[in-house]
Amino acid sequence: MYKYIINKKYTILFEEFTVHIKNYFSKNGSTIHKARNELKVIQYKNTDCVVKAFKIPNVFNQVVYAYFRDSKAKKSYNYSLKIGKFTPQPISFIEFYRFGLLKESYFISEHFNYDFTIREPLLESSFKDREKIFQAFARFTLELHNNGIFHNDYSPGNILIKKEADNYIFKIVDINRMMFYSLTQENRAKNFSKLWADDEILKIIATEYIKHYPCDKTFLDRVLYHSNHNKKVKNFKKRLKGKEVVD
Repeated sequence: MYKYIINKKYTILFEEFTVHIKNYFSKNGSTIHKARNELKVIQYKNTDCVVKAFKIPNVFNQVVYAYFRDSKAKKSYNYSLKIGKFTPQPISFIEFYRFGLLKESYFISEHFNYDFTIREPLLESSFKDREKIFQAFARFTLELHNNGIFHNDYSPGNILIKKEADNYIFKIVDINRMMFYSLTQENRAKNFSKLWADDEILKIIATEYIKHYPCDKTFLDRVLYHSNHNKKVKNFKKRLKGKEVVD
């Protein structure tokens, strides 16, 4: 048994692809990410699609997702529709059930042909137009916040960037943990904490942000506080596991 929804823009072309996604996915070797979940780029009907296969949940969550809560695939699809221009275009999602429990699930979107993620300029001090990119990123983040969008995993690999002429186009991915509400200044400052950026970069970002939003003078301090607090927590957990700590 399966359940699926296809974006009305793609219904005619992508129903066969969605329903048989397990076959397409297993036969395609173009994996672009594999950890808990796996992502592949698959071309179908001259469209490059990113297909995200979610890890099969444990038995408890199989029940939860079947009867009480939307699956990660469904949330990814619905949130993509909700936030529109900020993320690659959603095509469909599909859930597969056995004995009434959720097993496999997939989210399909158009591939955004990005040039790099925010990680590269964060790590490479010689990256071209580095400061300009950070300033554009600050304005993009402000637009998210002003639209009541809080990305709960606003980390470097989830922020895609494409250069077009003298502008930078941003898209966010891995959005099934989004939150939607009217953000306070503290919420806004906290949302930069998972970038793992150094203080000088955060100062560039925060300075540009407050040019376009009426924050008080504590905003930069709160951005730095939340970033450093997140680093301390993550490094503490790494020490407990005997892993290398990163500044």
